[in-house]
Amino acid sequence: MPNMNQTLLPLRGNGFSAFLGRLFLRAFGWRVVGSIPDVSRAVIIGGPHTSNWDGVFTLAAMVSLRLDARVMIKDSAFRGPLGVVLRWLGAMPIDRRSAKGVVQQTVDQFLTHEQMVIIVSPEGTRDGASQWKTGFWHIASTAGVPIIVATADYAKKQIAFPSLINPSADMERDMTTILESYRGVEPRYPERLSAPLAAMRRQQQE
Repeated sequence: MPNMNQTLLPLRGNGFSAFLGRLFLRAFGWRVVGSIPDVSRAVIIGGPHTSNWDGVFTLAAMVSLRLDARVMIKDSAFRGPLGVVLRWLGAMPIDRRSAKGVVQQTVDQFLTHEQMVIIVSPEGTRDGASQWKTGFWHIASTAGVPIIVATADYAKKQIAFPSLINPSADMERDMTTILESYRGVEPRYPERLSAPLAAMRRQQQE
């Protein structure tokens, strides 16, 4: 992990909150391995997504790393006192009715922040999506920020950041590279894998 006093990453919390994040992971036998790329702005994609526990362990990992990451949530959830809490947790309101669309709204956020990291689940669901949503790639490509691949391996009980991809002009090639980063990563429920990851898993087993 980069030196916290010199890192480009947007940070929050302190040493004590980071300790609590590590303690939570350790209680379940999990840990963060390797380093997260030290960049000031990025889209982090997490997977495989087959269980609600994926989000729990991801949140604990972000706390342990002191990473100030944002998650996109529909704007209607921000009404009243809950909105204050969501903003404090790093949630970013998205108006799905806006003519700009989710991608452009997120790009606009990147253009107005020198430091910003958002977390996206391209599978969109934990119940075997037929394909990945590519909005994350369009956001990164348009905003000119890298994509950081995050993996949660239930066999090793490890969260890692194996790849940093700078979007090229060829989305299909980039998607192939991204999917390869998940080769060999064990989900909690293999039967719930999204179609692209399930196909790769079957290929491995043949």
